[in-house]
Amino acid sequence: MAKVFGLTNGCVVFNLNSPRRFHCHFNSQIRMFSHALPPLPESRTVVGYGMTTVDFLATVDGFPKPDDKVRSSSLKVEGGGNAGNALTCAARLGLKPKLISKVADDAHGFAILNELQADGVDTNFIVVSKGGTSTFSYVLVDNQTKTRTSIYTPGYPPMTPDDLSQSTLLSAFDGARLVYFDGMFPETALFVAQEAARNNTPLLVEAESPREGLDELLTLADFVVCSSKFPQAWTQAPSIPSALVSMLLRLPNVNFVIVTLGEDGCVMLERSANEDADTEERDVESFLEFLYKWKDDSVAIPTCIPSAVTKLRANGIGRICGRFYIGTAEKIPDSELIDTTGAGDAFIGAIMYAICANMVPEKMLPFAAQVAATKCRALGARSGLPRRTDPRLVSFLC
Repeated sequence: MAKVFGLTNGCVVFNLNSPRRFHCHFNSQIRMFSHALPPLPESRTVVGYGMTTVDFLATVDGFPKPDDKVRSSSLKVEGGGNAGNALTCAARLGLKPKLISKVADDAHGFAILNELQADGVDTNFIVVSKGGTSTFSYVLVDNQTKTRTSIYTPGYPPMTPDDLSQSTLLSAFDGARLVYFDGMFPETALFVAQEAARNNTPLLVEAESPREGLDELLTLADFVVCSSKFPQAWTQAPSIPSALVSMLLRLPNVNFVIVTLGEDGCVMLERSANEDADTEERDVESFLEFLYKWKDDSVAIPTCIPSAVTKLRANGIGRICGRFYIGTAEKIPDSELIDTTGAGDAFIGAIMYAICANMVPEKMLPFAAQVAATKCRALGARSGLPRRTDPRLVSFLC
């Protein structure tokens, strides 16, 4: 039986009759003890490379069937795109982001630039092509299922390495704590990543789905955040836990991999360099299943369940020494849940902040989950993105 040891940094610490701990954020009364925000990270310049768009968002009472006509209940036009959203989130949290991307000199392109600049994103490294079209998306949000369907139209001409000089990239990387890639435009992404690696700047790579050129980009990554379907699709492993072991074996430079699971939170596997000869070896499947037993579904706010450093064995794949972390998502009341568009981008923007602030995973995962949940209370990818001073974030930052 777990015994309560006490409170540590606003978390409840349990003894599981083993070196493992279960940390969870306590209730709102405990949050009231946080009176002031900590200082901003000393190194808070981040660079993002990838897509930025204009999103045309319409809410409907039900997704239309073929040949149906439906009336929208609301309409919004605002910025979108993985990199554009993630860096907007990072800017609102207090970082200094620079975006490397490409737009056309059309009305959409100028709207994209103006919106990013208004949020504090440095757009000096966005290439503006003469002629062509900027990227845009149509997004249908189903009010009944709270799901969204996106129709993406890529911009033209696409970004190529010729659009970026080495001096431009060196200027972008100057003072950068981190460079983020959303996995788009893989040929140019690899060119940018190689320059960042030569500049000894850590890389955070997002992996939504296997695509050409992504393998080379992942080999340079220090941190990876991926969708729920990616690990197994990329490794052909039979489960997410074994796929995470496989990813760390295939990507020896990666410090941690996070798999986002929507309303089910996330799972993170962190590599450990301190392998103790006496550490027990555990089957990765049963070990993660054991860890999930300590998840408390009655807790509404985001929490984190960490394991001790463990030798993890994935049958037919190999062994890795590391730590698992289970991050839970906020249980958002149905009356407050509006739109999940861009929730993953908000999560990544918060992860960027956490890396810059040197947050431990026990703080990083609940913080990122809270940022993503806050975003889901408004239509569109950016309207609901919180600022650092948002009362809902204070206890997660302190």
